[in-house]
Amino acid sequence: MNLLSHFILMADYNHRMNTQFSDVIDKLSDERTNEDLGAYFTSIMGTLNHILVGDIIWLSRFSTHSSHYLELKGVLELPKPKGLNDILFPEFSSFKIAREKVDLLLSKWLQNEASANDFTKNLAYSNTKGIISTRNFGELLCHLFNHQTHHRGQLSTLLNQQGLDVGVTDFLLEIPEVST
Repeated sequence: MNLLSHFILMADYNHRMNTQFSDVIDKLSDERTNEDLGAYFTSIMGTLNHILVGDIIWLSRFSTHSSHYLELKGVLELPKPKGLNDILFPEFSSFKIAREKVDLLLSKWLQNEASANDFTKNLAYSNTKGIISTRNFGELLCHLFNHQTHHRGQLSTLLNQQGLDVGVTDFLLEIPEVST
């Protein structure tokens, strides 16, 4: 397995999942998506915003890893979160535009600018509390994708409780079939 190819598949999966969720959530009113459902991030919009906040924070950090990472600079045009609970986009229509932008720049970065060697290096960054840390860059990218998947699982439950189905959520659909 080539790590860069795997990350590209993960970005494709991320985009597919966000599109599937958007197609379902688009049918709901802003009142319903902001309703307190007793979830960790309160509501559907709270959970969606948390995922996006995490992506913005991590991709902003990743943008400093190499001067070749021009695609990731696009994330700096979005509102800068101050905390993990920030609601950057309370209306789904504006959230959807930002989500699509982040998904596309993540894919373009991986397809056009990242290299497998990048993921063997370490990234020094400061967390939201100002604590400096240094960790393996590839593992941090794995964390970004895992974070998205984890919270989309919560969203799937919230939507299911509303009688809504987002469809097949398996990563398996992105893994190419190989002939023997």
